[in-house]
Amino acid sequence: MLVQRREWEAGMDPEIAARRGFNRCDFHLGHKLRLVDGEYDVFGDGSVVCLPTHGHTPGHQSLRLRLDSGEIALAADACYFCQTLRERRLPRNMYDREAMLASLDRLDALERSGARIFFGHDPEFWQTVPQAPVPVA
Repeated sequence: MLVQRREWEAGMDPEIAARRGFNRCDFHLGHKLRLVDGEYDVFGDGSVVCLPTHGHTPGHQSLRLRLDSGEIALAADACYFCQTLRERRLPRNMYDREAMLASLDRLDALERSGARIFFGHDPEFWQTVPQAPVPVA
């Protein structure tokens, strides 16, 4: 598991965990763990890069993928909806408002440079994404 050090530490801190609703049982399962600080190139070739997008949580991260078809960013909870990015409408629940706005600026810059942003919870966006066929029973 690749996780930002500050996210892991927040999840292990009983006071922060209680306030933020982190539950160790949800993510501390004895798996191999690599704590990273900031941007992290997973394979060393720029194809998959962990991007710090703090704000939603203390150490939230997104992924930037470089594919033959172009670059995409899996924003996850850094940017729930397209409208979040376009209008800077932030969710009620977040850890750090200023950090979340800075993360949105980072995602916006990626989009302006040609990356396609995959929004974490936007049903209208996901309707534009080709889906695998449903298996016939």
